[in-house]
Parts: sequence; structure tokens; C-alpha cells
Amino acid sequence: MIKPTPDFLQILRVLVRHDVEFVIVGGVAAVLQGVPVTTADLDIVHRRSEANVARLLAALEDLAAHSRLDSRGLRPGATHLLSAGHQLLTTNAGLLDLLGELVGQFRYEDLIEGAEAIQVENEAVHVLSLEKLIAIKTKLGRAKDLAVLPLIRHTLEEKRRRG
Repeated sequence: MIKPTPDFLQILRVLVRHDVEFVIVGGVAAVLQGVPVTTADLDIVHRRSEANVARLLAALEDLAAHSRLDSRGLRPGATHLLSAGHQLLTTNAGLLDLLGELVGQFRYEDLIEGAEAIQVENEAVHVLSLEKLIAIKTKLGRAKDLAVLPLIRHTLEEKRRRG
């Protein structure tokens, strides 16, 4: 059962404990870098190697993850996670979106190079930079993405101003 208030830190702890290679993207990436927004889910792009997918599947088992688009509670398999597609999941700690690629072209390997390494409590995680987040949200052009762009830009300007 999904918690009424998501616990993204719990999801991150499980992923880190299982040594899953991933980059946080979307709203949580913005929040972790000081953007004053809220989000209902944790979006990550994971490395689509067989070894990483095996670790990811173990983490998903710990999180009791299953598809939120299917009433039968289907769980993703290795073939799903090795593909470029998206897996929209419900976990025991909140909503988790696993993205094989971002905007149909950015794989983990493309995103990790410009990702920010951030300490979240005692967990080291990689987060999409605000610059890249702005570029991707602009490219997506969805109303919900365009609505947060001014906040992301302002936060980026403030971070640059403060050094």
C-alpha cells in the first residue's frame, strides 16, 4: 500500500543499498537543489546494463514495487527495465518512475556526466543539474514543465550569484 506522504529518502536508501546506478531527474532533482516546488513522484533514469537491472529488481522487490497503470499489481521484469521505456510504479514508500531514457534520447550514460553529486542525509546520489533540467523541461514543453521553469531559473541564478 502506498503511503499518504511519499518517503523519497526511503526509496533512495533502498536504491543506494542495492548499488543501483541512477540519476534523479524531474521534480525531486529540482527540490534537492533548492527549487521551492513539490512533486508527487521520484523520477530516475537508471543504467540499463544487465548487472544494474538485476540490482534494481532486488531493490524493487524490497520496495514492493508494482505497476500503477495495471490493477493486477504487475511487477516489472528485466526485459522491461532493459528497454528505453518508462515503468510507472507504486512502492511502499511512494511513487517511483523508472525511465529507460529521458525525452527519448538521454540515457543514463548521457546524463551522468553532467549530474551533480549530492549528499542526501548520508546517501550520495546523482542529480540532474539545474541547467540540464531547464533544457529538458523546455524541450518537453508540457504545461506542468513550463510552469516550474521560472522557479528553476531563479534558483539557478541565485546559486550562481552566491558562488
